[in-house]
Amino acid sequence: MSSQGTLYNEGSSRPSEVVTWEGNVSTHASEPRKKNLFLQSLYQEEQNVPSSNCINGWTKDSQNEIQDIDIVNCLDKEVQFWTDFSKVHYHPQSLYEVNGLWMDGQEFDNYGIGRDVFTGNLRGEEICDRLRFFVEECDHIQGFQFIVDDSGGFSPVASDFLESIADEYTNTPVLLYAVRGPGSHMNPKSKKQTVVRDLHDAVSFSRLSSFCKMIVPVGLPFLSQSKASTFLNIKDENPYYCSAVYASALHSTSLPFRMEPLGPTADSSDASGAVDVNGIVQMLSGQSRQNMVAILDVAMPGPSLTGRQDEQSLLGNLQPLTPDVAEDVDDLQAVESMTVHGAFGSEGHRASVSEVEKAIHGAYECAMTRPIFCHLSVARCPLPIPLPFPSIFGNLVGQHGELLGSPISGCVSRGSLDVHSIPMATRLRCSCSILPFLGKRLGNLGKFGIERGSPGTELLRSWGFEKDEVEDMGETLAKMVRTVNPASEPSSDSD
Repeated sequence: MSSQGTLYNEGSSRPSEVVTWEGNVSTHASEPRKKNLFLQSLYQEEQNVPSSNCINGWTKDSQNEIQDIDIVNCLDKEVQFWTDFSKVHYHPQSLYEVNGLWMDGQEFDNYGIGRDVFTGNLRGEEICDRLRFFVEECDHIQGFQFIVDDSGGFSPVASDFLESIADEYTNTPVLLYAVRGPGSHMNPKSKKQTVVRDLHDAVSFSRLSSFCKMIVPVGLPFLSQSKASTFLNIKDENPYYCSAVYASALHSTSLPFRMEPLGPTADSSDASGAVDVNGIVQMLSGQSRQNMVAILDVAMPGPSLTGRQDEQSLLGNLQPLTPDVAEDVDDLQAVESMTVHGAFGSEGHRASVSEVEKAIHGAYECAMTRPIFCHLSVARCPLPIPLPFPSIFGNLVGQHGELLGSPISGCVSRGSLDVHSIPMATRLRCSCSILPFLGKRLGNLGKFGIERGSPGTELLRSWGFEKDEVEDMGETLAKMVRTVNPASEPSSDSD
């Protein structure tokens, strides 16, 4: 894929000749990666070459015709990079290629390596200029949604970028998703690697959270073994599979941002609960304890609202995609925002907005504990499953995402040719269930970076952090822990 995007057929600009050099010049270029079948099929569609064997827009028979089943098999076996399955036309200002690092993604794996990438060689100015281009095209900015793989060197790049955004767009909220794949949770092979990883996680989270209004950690160590994958067939070693689950959850979570707001007297049978980024941030982090760390839950696919007696309710099917979360915690001060779309009602029909609202409110009425506040967004449209989607659905998932009573024989995994759409439910919640996640990072920073004789002191200094900066990060994490730890709350009769 060209770093210039594909919208305007702009090729990468050739470097100008160096007029001060009079010697011979040799160019060494690697062979371009061969397009897989999916990308080849997109290329054929874009060429739009008329064929004499074409009837009603479909080719009757051709040796060069690429079959959908071949594309599915190719993607499931051969995907290595996100560009292998992307069919988006990117604007020339959308992509930024970081040059001059002389390392691959596997080596770009800790905070220290990416420390000066943003500020070096005017990269920061160039990246901010690209953001500014799109901001100037907006009539109104409701906020920034920021997604970063914080498991390696891109975490400090994101921190510096977020700091620039905070300085330039002071009153614009940032909703940050810190997402990582299962590969980042691999057990270290040595004590030194353990120290590096644990310090990276603590420093990364502390720094990133300093420049956003709300942060949502996403990414389980073993997605395939989690309750969130009950109806899925995931291969943890394949980011293509895991990213589909996380991308689907983020798409559904952000659906309220793309809804048309309704007037106070309007009534819609297709969608309700529109809210902007600032609204979500204020609802979740601005109430109760003012906890800025949210948990992301998902039900994929979501169950029917009128399911069988042996099925869990929609609330019971919501399972966390955030790691290190405490289960079965009763938190009377929890705050939630839920999105449900494409849910099935009675007799296999898509439920109306009012039916979903009634079912959710009824489920909370029957629950042992309920949040202090819950915002609900509903849409009748399900989540579409397009062709590049991996074959991650189990044999209990029907063509439209309905949960079947018995498995489909002779089938282990189902993909976009078998499942065309699914109902989805996601939930962002600010709860004390996040305490183990925060406590782990605070404890590791203290043990490896702050306490006397800590083994990571020199490592942090090599990353550019002096003792007072490390202590400030520790205080930031400690404040988050105190915010969500019920034991630290003052009693009702205290001043």
